[in-house]
Amino acid sequence: MNPTKPSLLLLIILGSLSGLTPLAVDMYLPAIPSITQALDTRISLVQLTLSVFLVGFAIGQMIYGPLSDSLGRKKVLLSGLFIFVVSNALVYFAQDITTLMILRFIQAIGGGAGAVIVSALLRDMFAKDAFSKVMSFVILIMTIAPLVAPLLGGQILLIADWRAIFYLLSTAGLLTAIAVMVYIPETLPKENRIPLRLGSVARNYIKVLKHRRVLGFILTSGFSFSGMFIFLTTSPYVYIEFLGIPTEQYGYYFGLNIVFMMILTWSNGRFVESKGYVFMLQLGLSLLGFAALMMLFIMLFNVDSRLFIVAAVVSFVGVMSLIGSNGMAGILNEFSDMAGTATALTGTLRFGMGAVAGAIVSLFHSNNADSMAGGMFVCAVLSITSYLWLVKPSNDKNVPVTDAA
Repeated sequence: MNPTKPSLLLLIILGSLSGLTPLAVDMYLPAIPSITQALDTRISLVQLTLSVFLVGFAIGQMIYGPLSDSLGRKKVLLSGLFIFVVSNALVYFAQDITTLMILRFIQAIGGGAGAVIVSALLRDMFAKDAFSKVMSFVILIMTIAPLVAPLLGGQILLIADWRAIFYLLSTAGLLTAIAVMVYIPETLPKENRIPLRLGSVARNYIKVLKHRRVLGFILTSGFSFSGMFIFLTTSPYVYIEFLGIPTEQYGYYFGLNIVFMMILTWSNGRFVESKGYVFMLQLGLSLLGFAALMMLFIMLFNVDSRLFIVAAVVSFVGVMSLIGSNGMAGILNEFSDMAGTATALTGTLRFGMGAVAGAIVSLFHSNNADSMAGGMFVCAVLSITSYLWLVKPSNDKNVPVTDAA
């Protein structure tokens, strides 16, 4: 384990790895009408490719986590990047929606490697608080990427065909793979690797879930992440239709979230080594609680103030990197010997919970900000409750859920 500060080059490579899949999720969204027309299909089927991608991404994480614990980080990471690069390039040959769906599924499986292995790789390289410092940067990229991806995709459509979005993703994946091949060492020694057996993999996943503190960290991060997914699902209507924000200014309001994220990410990097990841996580949850109260106020009093609603959203979304990075530090502090498996399970549940939360809130659409505010409030309450109930009371780090409940 190397507790030294990461180099700028390492941060750039890690940022590229962590940003690839979020970009792949959202960058093509502005192109959905063009894809519908080009492939002569229904828009509902093109929208379904997003769900297909999320399923593939969840499966990919479950696969690559145990593989990286057994075979090493680097070769498994490169294999996933190879799948990602080739499947995006093959969109050139997609002439029907079925082919595009299959390729999106394969892209997601390949993309799952980077999402899982970045965290495990960092846990191999850095001590727990130094890990949290670097992980906050990774979480920031993973959080910002889905916010800026539709804007980037829209700009590409102004100068090129919709397939150019996938060519760009393929190129970015190839450059990242080359950087990993040249500059990233293998961080998991052979003597620390876990033999790959399907029964053992299942038992390891169960072992992670049965650990009370780790389950608490997973749910704390997952529910807060779900609140951000609710924002992504509902904000186009709330911002543009309800608040009357011009479409061309929508991205600027997203930018306010990014500014606050960057401030908190810098603060986490500045103070986590002296204060510890537990203190920084509790600070993030305190800020989340404040944002939840603002969301409750919006819901109870049918607030239509642009300033208040945007401030509440910024307060909520801005703390995602603070909660995510320090929550992951807590998880991997308990399971450093199977970091890939723990990271895979965490990522799968986080995205799965977010997808479910977004789908649920869409069923309760309102003509104001109530659905968004109510859903985000519930997620914040569940996140804080998960920490207080499962993590904070336990003084014994090895108490399993079944024994401590």
